[in-house]
Parts: sequence; structure tokens; C-alpha cells
Amino acid sequence: MKRTFAITIALLLCLSTGFAQDWAKQKLEKSPRHGEWVQIKHDNRTVQAFVVYPENKQKAPVVIVIHEIFGLSDWARSVADQLAANGYIAIAPDFLSGMGPNGGKSSDFPSVDAAREANSKLDADQVTADLNAAADYAKKIPAANGKIAVAGFCWGGSQSFRFATNRKDLSAAFVFYGTGPDNVSAITAPVYGFYGGADARVGATVPGTEAAMKAAGKKYDPVTYTGAGHGFMRAGEDPATDAAAQAAGTDPDSQKKHDMAVANKKARTEGWERWLTLLKSM
Repeated sequence: MKRTFAITIALLLCLSTGFAQDWAKQKLEKSPRHGEWVQIKHDNRTVQAFVVYPENKQKAPVVIVIHEIFGLSDWARSVADQLAANGYIAIAPDFLSGMGPNGGKSSDFPSVDAAREANSKLDADQVTADLNAAADYAKKIPAANGKIAVAGFCWGGSQSFRFATNRKDLSAAFVFYGTGPDNVSAITAPVYGFYGGADARVGATVPGTEAAMKAAGKKYDPVTYTGAGHGFMRAGEDPATDAAAQAAGTDPDSQKKHDMAVANKKARTEGWERWLTLLKSM
């Protein structure tokens, strides 16, 4: 019951950071890397996925990117592009494929709230099947070297942790402000956590997850970034965060927003640096 409550709160917190992402879309449009939509089929289902390739001579590992509860947004796709810029093939499945109006995907929903509501009702087994299909697809990419990692944000962070309990050939799982599963005994990959110090609702679950992973003999390395809020990887690069970081007012509320913006930017930078270092060590 406590775990369910924590997950519910985490999902609500995802909504608190805003969703205007024209800046992310502009980054994608300017990217020199090859990105494409592919259809990944399994059972009676077709999953739309955004794949971005690095400009490498050598074969590369694949990172599966799990989007936030909003569905596959421009920001989530830009994360895939940033991974490719650093030498990784990135696959970002749209878990709302076929769930939108007229059988559409995330971008076909009439509002962010409608996409969020649909995403929150996704069947857990379907999500796992979609992820397994994406991982199987990754194994067959000619430019891939066979190593697969998974990373997710908010809802996707929890799904990344959960997928580690269902997939034995993962090289690593990266959990950005997501909660851990109740049963961690089946996990074989190392799990790395990224949490905001001001995100108490999610942060409060970390000690329990840490104890469970230790008791099961699993590798779990959580890092908490002082002062950062939930969703700092997105908020930390949002131009609105830059404005807030530069506009500290004299009233307490304005100062609080300023401090959070500064902390989010710092956490985003440090989070990316840590993530890329860990990916290189796989």
C-alpha cells in the first residue's frame, strides 16, 4: 500500500514541472544525427519507436529510453538524440502506440492531460512486452554491439527498475526519480539511481529500496542531488529554468523558485556527466 501511494505521488509530481517543449523540438530539428521512426511488432501489437544513431565507426551499445507519464514527448526524443551525440544508439518506444485517438500514438492525444491519463492506465505486462520487443529489436540492429541498457524518467524511471526484474541480459538500468519494485530478487543488472534532494516523496522510498537490494545481494547505487526537484533532467535544460535562475526576487517565493532552478540546472549537468561515465563503464 505504501509503495502504491509513493508511486501515485511520484506521478503527480511529474506534472508539476510544466510541459511546454518547443525548445526540445527545435533541438531535434537542428540535430545532424540520423533519427527515424520504426515499427516494432510483437504478438498482435505494433509499437512506434524513435531510433537515433550516433556517427561512429564502431558498433555501439543501445540505450532504451522510457518516457515520462506524459507519453513520448519531444524532450524524451531529445534525450535519445543526446545519447546518440555521445556515441550510443538510442531507442525511445512510444508506450501509447495504438492507444491514442483513431489508434494513434502519444502525439495524437488532444492534450497532455489526456496522454497522462492514458499512460497511467497502461497494463504493466503490456509495458514489459513492449520493452522486451524493443530489446529484441536492439539485439538485431547491425550497428549495435549487443550491449543493452535501459533508462527511464519519473514513471519511466519506475518502469526501468521494473524491467530490470524481467530482463536478464541488461548491462545496466538507470532510474531517474523513479521508485523501486517490491520484489528485486530477479534483478541481475546493476541499477543506478538519480534523485532530487527536494523530491521527498520519491526520495523517501530510496532507503527501503536500498535495503531490499542489499539484502538480495544486488548492486544499487543511488545518488541524490541537493536541492533539485522532481523532473530535474528536463527542468534543468528548459529555457524557463534559465530565466528563473537569473531572476531571484526579494520575496521568499521568488527566492525559492530561483534556488530550485539553480539546483535543477546543476543536477541536470551532474546527472548527465555521471550517466555518461557509467555508460562508458558497461
